[in-house]
Amino acid sequence: MAGVSVAAEWQLLYNRYYRKPELYQLQWKNVDLSRNKVACAPFGGPIAVIRDDAKIVQLFAESALRKLQIFTSSGRLISETVWKNPGGRLIGMSWTDDLTLVCITQDGTVYRYDIHAELVGTFSLGKECFDNSVVECVFWGNGVVCINEALEVFSVPDFKSPKTVKLADCNLEELPLCLAVIEPQYTKSGDVEVLLGVGDHVLLVEEDGVQTLAQGMGPFQKMVVSRKGEFVASFTHDGRLLVLSTDFADVIIEYECESALPPDQLAWCGLDSVLLYWDDMLLMVGPYGDPVRYIYDEPIILIPECDGVRILSNTSMEFLHRVPDSTESIFKIGSTLPASLLYDALEHFDRKSAKADENLRLIRSSLPEAVEACVDAAGYEFDISLQRTLLRSASYGQTFASHFNRDRIKEMCQTLRVLNSVRDAEIGIPLSIQQYKLLTPPVLINRLINAHKHLLALRISEYLSMNQEIVIMHWACTKISTSAATSDTSLLEILLDKLKICKGLSYAGVAAHADKSGRRKLAAMLVEHEPHSAKQIPLLLSIGEEDTALVKATESGDTDLVYLVLFHIWHKRAPLEFFGTIQARPLARDLFITYAQCYKHEFLKDFYLSTGQLQDVAFLLWKESWELAKNPMASRGSPLHGPRIKLIEKAHNLFMETKEHVFESKAAEEHAKLLRIQHELEVSTKQAIFVDSSISDTIRTCIVLGNHRAANKVKTEFKVSEKRWYWLKVFALATIRDWDALEKFSKEKRPPIGYRPFVEACVDAGEKEQALKYIPKLADPRERAESYAKIGMAKEAADAASQAKDGELLGRLKLTFAQNAAAASIFDTLRDRLSFQGVS
Repeated sequence: MAGVSVAAEWQLLYNRYYRKPELYQLQWKNVDLSRNKVACAPFGGPIAVIRDDAKIVQLFAESALRKLQIFTSSGRLISETVWKNPGGRLIGMSWTDDLTLVCITQDGTVYRYDIHAELVGTFSLGKECFDNSVVECVFWGNGVVCINEALEVFSVPDFKSPKTVKLADCNLEELPLCLAVIEPQYTKSGDVEVLLGVGDHVLLVEEDGVQTLAQGMGPFQKMVVSRKGEFVASFTHDGRLLVLSTDFADVIIEYECESALPPDQLAWCGLDSVLLYWDDMLLMVGPYGDPVRYIYDEPIILIPECDGVRILSNTSMEFLHRVPDSTESIFKIGSTLPASLLYDALEHFDRKSAKADENLRLIRSSLPEAVEACVDAAGYEFDISLQRTLLRSASYGQTFASHFNRDRIKEMCQTLRVLNSVRDAEIGIPLSIQQYKLLTPPVLINRLINAHKHLLALRISEYLSMNQEIVIMHWACTKISTSAATSDTSLLEILLDKLKICKGLSYAGVAAHADKSGRRKLAAMLVEHEPHSAKQIPLLLSIGEEDTALVKATESGDTDLVYLVLFHIWHKRAPLEFFGTIQARPLARDLFITYAQCYKHEFLKDFYLSTGQLQDVAFLLWKESWELAKNPMASRGSPLHGPRIKLIEKAHNLFMETKEHVFESKAAEEHAKLLRIQHELEVSTKQAIFVDSSISDTIRTCIVLGNHRAANKVKTEFKVSEKRWYWLKVFALATIRDWDALEKFSKEKRPPIGYRPFVEACVDAGEKEQALKYIPKLADPRERAESYAKIGMAKEAADAASQAKDGELLGRLKLTFAQNAAAASIFDTLRDRLSFQGVS
């Protein structure tokens, strides 16, 4: 049967096979895990190593100074730095999800390093941890839980926004035997839950309280929570391995170990088994059956992954995981399943044996499933030659399978090419296909560029049709940071050569990084190539290129961008310099004027004065006077009228400076004079009814109030014509129904407006008798006829109309008296008489 040599190294745990292929022979030298603290990142991430200051070790040819070294999973050195940080002994270190190395010292100081061993930040766990040293910590994802010497428990839920949270008081009398964490994403409260092995029970500690669990089941020497927070694997004082639900109500597995000595490490291998490691033995325990033992003659570190455990030793990196069902169906010794027969068929086909056709006939009905199994098994393999053989088997079977998805093999080939490229020892990221799917390609790309593997990241991005801009931008920024000795011109050529790979790429981010790195000239040259004005202009402002930014903004025609530049220059430069900058640019100038007219009158006046636009200053002053009038306090003789008048007088003086604004000058002068008179009238009468009324209304109001002297003064001051004066006074006297005064006024001299306004004023007031005093004085018979008609005197109207000999007028008057039959007959008789006489 197929693949006897492949299955020979498998180990059977009850009814499940496990295998432990070697991923790498480590490239590092003289690294002894037993002498060092080690932190390994999941998903094939980097390994941090530093000499353990809690152990007494013999120094050989090495320096007494401790070094923090960071390696790939293949043991290739990425970076190193001398550890000189104060704070006492290093209590623990771990990698976060974004590959930041977190180191916690005895005094509660947290140091954060990137993958290049550069310190990116520090913070403190707080005064309690400083006064009472940290003694133990357990990390998860992006957080940590610590215990100090005062037996207080603290957590940092997220290193991205570090904030220390003190958990509920446990009333501990001594340090717990063990410590485990249930991550916040798997708890009902959404907060971290801490499991403490205390005495014969477990304390579940939260921020709000403490619960006692597993009473009488302990003492527990070791505890570890499964990846999804469903189960807890624990090692008891009497040498039992217990796997329980996280509420400790159900026992899933109970296994009696040969030793009561607690293991050095306890870890989950997926969700199917638990690993226990002592000095030289690794024990794998499953739900049923006998455990599997692996013997090691060197120290190892267990690195849990989503689908297994990576095993790091001084010399190698291995991956212990369950054999996938598809792989088992092909390579299990004695297997006669369709996938195994298909794999054998390819071998026979290569040997040109007729047995190949026989195998295909046997599995013809199951051929699609067999092809899928070969494709699936190829994805789980780390050996490239075996991947090829499995994919060839799938391709061979696909030829005869009509109902198989043709893109499945292509997709798997694509995935494996990516995985094989990052698994290479020079890159050292041994991802399995399940880890790759969980991590996702964008995160993998980010990890590669952060490790400065830009070329590989670019090729993968291109191969997977992903956005290459992120890679190019990161490379460009990194190139700027690491090219201090390269001139700006040379570096610009290098950058542009690579940046043009990605069409439409924004240069603004690279230019901003150049400016931040102190290379302003390079930033200015880069920003010239930015195609998007909205990104280019803010950057020009940030590097001090305001004039260029203003030119670019006006060329773009985007008023928002122009305003952005204007406000920036406005607040940065002296007023006269600012005015000079915008004067030569019409769009910028007009936009500034539009804005300032609404919000910045004083500044706009300064601008107009600086450019000699006196008439525009005058108009602004006049507008300000009207704005001042809107103040609700500008009434009842308010002193606010004084500033208003002064503003208008200033406008008058400015208008006088220009020959083109004689009318405006005169209007402003008279406006100020009128306001002054009106203000005086309001003060004297104590009635706020004059200001901002017209000259005519002012005269009329004075007459109504009986202040004829003031009315005459206004008439004289503003040279009101006699006709206008008569009209105003007639109707004003009629308003107050002073008929004697009106009659006296009519007799002073012959009215220049005639007597018709007198009649109309009386008629409007409903005084027919008063109107009769003036109707006979009307010279025009038509006016007399119409006036008599208005007060209902038909006969007199008819007589006047007959004098006018106007048939049309008689017709109109008849309609006026349509309800009065006798009157209407009079008008008919007169019209007939006029018609007989030939008068129309």
